Amino acid sequence: MKIAKIALYAVALPMKEGAYSWSNQSFAAFDSTVVEVTTDDGQTGYGEICPLGPAYLPAYAEGARTGIMKLADSLIGLDPRQIGSINLVMDRALKGHPYVKSALDIACWDLLGKATGQPVCNLLGGRVQDSVRLFKVVSRGDPDAMAERLQAYQAQGFNQFQMKVGAGADLDIERIRKVTAVLESGNKLAADANCGWMQHEAVRVVSAVNDMPLYIEQPCETYEACRVVRDVSNHPMILDECMTSLQTVLTAHQDRAMDAVNLKISRFGGLTKTKVVRDVCAELGIIMTIEDTWGGELTDAAIAHLAHSTPRELHFQSSAFSEYATVSIASGGPVIADGFMTASEAPGLGITPNWDVLGQPMAEAS
Repeated sequence: MKIAKIALYAVALPMKEGAYSWSNQSFAAFDSTVVEVTTDDGQTGYGEICPLGPAYLPAYAEGARTGIMKLADSLIGLDPRQIGSINLVMDRALKGHPYVKSALDIACWDLLGKATGQPVCNLLGGRVQDSVRLFKVVSRGDPDAMAERLQAYQAQGFNQFQMKVGAGADLDIERIRKVTAVLESGNKLAADANCGWMQHEAVRVVSAVNDMPLYIEQPCETYEACRVVRDVSNHPMILDECMTSLQTVLTAHQDRAMDAVNLKISRFGGLTKTKVVRDVCAELGIIMTIEDTWGGELTDAAIAHLAHSTPRELHFQSSAFSEYATVSIASGGPVIADGFMTASEAPGLGITPNWDVLGQPMAEAS
């Protein structure tokens, strides 16, 4: 089995609720890229990369597509089942840019699953969770509207939530107080600033809400500033955007800077490298959120398979982005019900692209 063709598809993912807002950013739709890897015996594997706009992380949609085509010539003719070798070739051909490599890596895992007749979660460690706990995002907005939205999500069966803050310390204090006031007993809530607070703002906010039952997630852009906030807060701390490598995760663990870590698959370069970080975190007893920046059913499937193979006691939560979008890019994605998702048991990721939505490829290499 050799890679014979790599094709790219671009698709817009509009938001059901009109917009998705966090920190100081807001988008009505996200630009996603689907990768199709076809082998010389006619097998196909699929992956997806969807940066959260161009100013969230060092990643953007056009860059992903350019980078993937840059890598394509190096991958044609290789065996996609040799995923370690695939990653070595990508790293030698393109230094850095892990988000570019993520969709290609995921597509190779999809092909490996199909070639072995196994769902991807079996290959990532086994299906040790029957279902994957989800969190629901409460998009940044008016404090009263955010509280109403949380109540609606609780009525849908969700019991873990991430409220978006990071745009005005005084208003964020009000947002946190109003949302936590309607949080049902036993449910969990994180206030996620997505790097949006300056250190002095974050200190003000956490000091003002020290009596509220919530987690604080990535209050500031740098690890050093988050560490200062950790020292003045009595809330559990989740680190996300500044956790860019296994080394940064190990440093944060050694410094006791976090109580949980958010692992985004594309930030590490795909399932292969995220699995390494996941396994180290599991060995160290670090609680993990497993997700990605954004995406449709393909991204959801990759998230679900990695989370399914993570012990429940170490898995804090995951996200399912397809439920926020007005279009479906694939069938066979994880089934979402009562605050959980369950991935297909079919070989590979278990998905079939919706070609009516994806249309024709925007670029191909063979």
